Amino acid sequence: MSRIIDVIDSPEDLRRLKREELPRLAQEIREEIVSVCSRVGGHLAPSLGVVELTMALHYVFDTPKDKLIWDVGHQAYAHKLLTGRRKKFKTLRQHGGISGFPKREESIYDPFGTGHSGTSISAALGIAEARDLRGEDFKVVAIIGDGGLTAGMAFEALNCAGEQECDLIVVVNDNEMSISRSVGAISSCLNRIMTGQRINRFRKDLQDFLQEIPGIGKPVFKFVKQAEEALKGLMVPGILFEELGFKYFGPLQGHHLDPLIDTFRNIRKLSGPILVHVVTKKGKGYPPAEENPALFHGVGRFEEKTGRIYNNPSPITYTEVFGRTLVELAEEDERIVAITAAMPLGTGLTEFSQRFPRRFYDIGIAEQHGVTFAAGLALEGMRPVAAIYSSFLQRAYDQIIHDVCLQGIPVVFAMDRGGIVGEDGPTHHGLFDLSFLRHIPHMVLMAPKDENELRRMLLTAIRYEDGPIAFRYPRGRGYGVPLEEEIEPLEVGRGEILREGKDALILTIGSTVYPSLKAAEILEGEGISVTVVNSRFVVPLDAELIGSLVRGHEALITVEENVLPGGFGSAVLELLHEKGCVPPKVRCLGIPALFVAHGHQDALRKEYRLDPEGIALEVRKLLRNGKGEA
Repeated sequence: MSRIIDVIDSPEDLRRLKREELPRLAQEIREEIVSVCSRVGGHLAPSLGVVELTMALHYVFDTPKDKLIWDVGHQAYAHKLLTGRRKKFKTLRQHGGISGFPKREESIYDPFGTGHSGTSISAALGIAEARDLRGEDFKVVAIIGDGGLTAGMAFEALNCAGEQECDLIVVVNDNEMSISRSVGAISSCLNRIMTGQRINRFRKDLQDFLQEIPGIGKPVFKFVKQAEEALKGLMVPGILFEELGFKYFGPLQGHHLDPLIDTFRNIRKLSGPILVHVVTKKGKGYPPAEENPALFHGVGRFEEKTGRIYNNPSPITYTEVFGRTLVELAEEDERIVAITAAMPLGTGLTEFSQRFPRRFYDIGIAEQHGVTFAAGLALEGMRPVAAIYSSFLQRAYDQIIHDVCLQGIPVVFAMDRGGIVGEDGPTHHGLFDLSFLRHIPHMVLMAPKDENELRRMLLTAIRYEDGPIAFRYPRGRGYGVPLEEEIEPLEVGRGEILREGKDALILTIGSTVYPSLKAAEILEGEGISVTVVNSRFVVPLDAELIGSLVRGHEALITVEENVLPGGFGSAVLELLHEKGCVPPKVRCLGIPALFVAHGHQDALRKEYRLDPEGIALEVRKLLRNGKGEA
């Protein structure tokens, strides 16, 4: 039997199908998502949970004229399959392939790009208001879920949309049933009645009639309205959204296509702010993902039939080292508390949360709150460790400056996924943290060369009480270096010479230290002698060490896995300029001022010459040509 999915190249093809064909297509979409993710990895469980919802939206709404704005973005695999990217889906998240997230450059069906949470309603509101200002006619639908409603920005947008009475539809994909468990035949029946045009028209006509009765109309209307809201509050969980100015519909069973399609068809005819509450099951249709949706939220390669994840026997990850070390230190220091923004598994804090539940805080997708919350904890003598992905910490920039650094409060920032992240691409690469943190007064900033040095930096950070301190570490596995049982703290602001030479000096930091050492070995075989320094600290730099070494070498190259503007190399050049000893041959090697695409970490590092061969090439060119670059 031929597959229906093989003839779906656009939503127009989907809308030509009979309703009875849709469940079969849903199954084929799930099979395709599981098959591809088993080979290349990806956000499996979130996308499996929204297959029917995605189909219903494209079936009812006239996309791309009507616009679907996805939140988070990792729910969008079914959307990609239905919008002309089916044949390219096997290239998902691969270098040169399609992105794992909605991307404007990729498709006209992606009107707004995203990879972070909480953005959809704000973007949708802006698009809808522009539509009204231009006198155009189309629907705008924001689909938010996977914890997106824990983001403060989402509620800011809801508040604004309700006040403006904008014609906007918000679909809440409730895959954790955090809003309500009131699903089933009765609630579906109530929802069908509530979404019927006749009921809504009757309610409006009754309101108009009551308000026009002389003398008693307005008080009676107020009483009826209050009674209606009280009754609804008992029956459905939408009172909060109604108070924000939205018409609330739901909860709907998110895996039953007919009620979804009927509801959206009714709602499409309505105007004003509308919120549709859809309850879905994360990982739906694939038993391993249903049983462990957290594990299969973002997963690497796995065996399709069994769901067995292929384990790499190589060294443990930096994230695991961080998590285990924090537990080890917390056993000795009761002041240590851990904070994560809805990522206990991703940041390695699961064991900490189990061992010290009273000292663990998952504050949801609310990094701004998390940073200021940490400041409050620190003021009262605790040692808060805020473990947040580098790219997500960007959300809390003002709080870092105003609530932490300005007041010199000793908060510890553990920035996971610093540098090139890989297949998740530009929304997740942590390539800006050295630049956006190093210029803030009172901040100490460092990066470890390996997993043992990460342990030392964590202890250093916890013992540092003179102000805020941050360290970033990469995604992925370490080098397998021995982990010293007795952790020794580092002297703040001191680097280390790892290799001595006379021709060129490499100042490097973090994940580029070992590639720089390997580059020096390559060059030694060519008769080029290189000194390699693990700088350890971006702030404060080891000015004494750097100044003494620069004078003794023909050329200087700085190496970092960060954007060059404002990064580690910039810091070194500023220091040397201040001392009046900038060498004639100098090169800063890192990421140019651009957004790095998705792809395997090794391939991307090679592309930007951050692998050993690339670093060696840059040293050769610098010594041969003597052309200074920054």
